[in-house]
Amino acid sequence: MTDLTLLSGDGALRRVPLVDTSGYTRPEGPLRSRVAYAAAHVAPKTHADNTPGQPAEIDWDATLDFRRNVYSWGLGVADAMDTAQRNMGLDAAATRELISRSAEVAREEGGSVVVGVNTDHIDEERISLDEVVSAYLEQLHFTEEQGAGPVLMASRHLARVAESADDYRRVYDAVLSRASGPVVLHWLGTAFDPQLAGYFGAADWQTASAVLLEVIEENVDKVAGVKMSLLDAASEVSVRERLPESVRMFTGDDFNYVGLIGGADVPDAPQPTRDPASARQHSDALLGAFAALTPVASAAIQALDAGDPARYLEVLAPTEALSRQVFAAPTFYYKTGVAFLAWLNGHQPAFQMVGGLHSARSLPHLSRIVELANEAKAFERPELAAQRWNGMLRLNGLDA
Repeated sequence: MTDLTLLSGDGALRRVPLVDTSGYTRPEGPLRSRVAYAAAHVAPKTHADNTPGQPAEIDWDATLDFRRNVYSWGLGVADAMDTAQRNMGLDAAATRELISRSAEVAREEGGSVVVGVNTDHIDEERISLDEVVSAYLEQLHFTEEQGAGPVLMASRHLARVAESADDYRRVYDAVLSRASGPVVLHWLGTAFDPQLAGYFGAADWQTASAVLLEVIEENVDKVAGVKMSLLDAASEVSVRERLPESVRMFTGDDFNYVGLIGGADVPDAPQPTRDPASARQHSDALLGAFAALTPVASAAIQALDAGDPARYLEVLAPTEALSRQVFAAPTFYYKTGVAFLAWLNGHQPAFQMVGGLHSARSLPHLSRIVELANEAKAFERPELAAQRWNGMLRLNGLDA
């Protein structure tokens, strides 16, 4: 097989063998042991004005085919969320069209889709609490009309205007009371968006989580789950063990998902101490990382379905180093790594992103992603990945 050329931070080049990734097979039926969503990105048209501040011109063929590929591996799609560049380039019109088109693809493929509901279509930076509620409801009702499951995202508008935990309770109670069915709540940490500091009325997760749990308990019939994206496994387990029985924990921890998803079924996986008396011994998944390594994630959950925790660890554990590189600080640029891997794997014709975000990571950073993806067997088409990466190095004047 072709060698991969790797680039270090000091400019040195070295070559490593390309790893064969054959062996993963699509499931014959639905995945059973875990509910798993891949938070998908968007691919813009290659010829579009993909520069900062310009509206998104989405390559719908590539973007929707990416979602079809996710469904073919048995995972659901989480769409129009932060991975799709919400608050980082995806404008309101593009967001609405993405939700509508993605819901249609889900119906065609028989897949499960959830989509982000936020307040980001409002241009004003500061609005009242009542206006936050109205903005949430506008997106919520549109999402429900499309037939997609809503994920109530953390709102920058709410973070700016809220003066206390009671303000968060008031807004969430008002929105949830008018939801037509259960939604997923998303708690996004400051590593992903510094503007959400102090969300749920406190800077520390212990106090903030108490507010979140109160909101859930007051609206338990309207909450299907919680996605936690704090990159802190202990905080996720703490909240998970206190959730009502009907509410799922969806891990959004792209650093520690192997142990969190494995839970009691995979005791050899690194994970925080669990309360054996808790009814909730593992997390489900809603991860941007799973968009970058869908076949591997599917193979791991298939192993759990088969009662084979050793195979689960063998397959998924090596991907955590890759995910940590993709989500390395500044974490909000992780979207660049997700799109980069999609390009290497042949899911889009060019390494382009809405708003020019493809320039947010350095070549040595991308090289490390290539190295770790190779080791984790995350290349779906290894020869194509090597061809594209080595060509990118040559384009930048390097001997690959």
